[in-house]
Amino acid sequence: MANIREIQSRINSVKDTMKITNAMYMISSSKMTHARKKLADTEPYFYALQGEISRILRHVPDLEHPFFDMRDKIPAEERKIGTIVVTADKGLAGAYNHNVVKLAEEILARPGQHKLYIVGELGRHYFKKHGVEIENSFQYTVQKPTMHRARDISGVLIDEFRHGRLDEIHIVYTRMENSVQADAETLRLLPLEKSSFNEMKMPLNVHREAIALYPSVEAVMKAIVPNYITGMIYGCLVEAYASEHNARMMAMKSATDSAESLISELSIVYNRARQAAITQEITEVCGGARAQQKKS
Repeated sequence: MANIREIQSRINSVKDTMKITNAMYMISSSKMTHARKKLADTEPYFYALQGEISRILRHVPDLEHPFFDMRDKIPAEERKIGTIVVTADKGLAGAYNHNVVKLAEEILARPGQHKLYIVGELGRHYFKKHGVEIENSFQYTVQKPTMHRARDISGVLIDEFRHGRLDEIHIVYTRMENSVQADAETLRLLPLEKSSFNEMKMPLNVHREAIALYPSVEAVMKAIVPNYITGMIYGCLVEAYASEHNARMMAMKSATDSAESLISELSIVYNRARQAAITQEITEVCGGARAQQKKS
């Protein structure tokens, strides 16, 4: 059995670790709440953009625009597919990063010519270690998702799509279902699909007034869609950021609970060792007293 000093030292060490995990839990809780509020504040604007695109498509159903070009004539093996992968910059978040990387690898295994765009240092290190070529790495974006950073990402990807260097653009991120469940999922950013906007049904009592588009419907779509794509990317970044900290909260809570359990077990061992030491001291004192009595 370990001596009392060693057990006491280990208990103190576990207590110090528990303080750290509990502090990380509180920090992640605050960051997650802040991220959810930011998303809730900006969502109405991008829902309005989505509504305007849907409204234009209702009035101009036969619209032909590069952003809606599915490029069906390109064979699957020759399609140039760009994938944005959103991971964290660090670990200690359970299976959060593993689930995103696993889903990204499934996409890379599909037919096509793949280009990888990484958001998050952990994803960058993982794919670099496994010899996967990274087209672009957007550093320091995942820790503080902002509209400016989302616009930087969308600008690069939209430019690639417009010039034919990409035929599809996907984003792999984590969406938080609730406080205990978050799932890694894939969202296609481009090309846009008209049917996804047609699903937005208008109430029967809403007046469908005629609209005029200046200078042209193509010019209007060219202005609206990039902002819409930026909003989608921003939403994914914030959702991933909230999911990351929710996963870290759960991991730190589990670590704190394990530390409390370990401290309880070590306390029992410590008390037994202390009791054994006291018993041994009493026995030695009694033995010495008896020896002195025999001498006298």
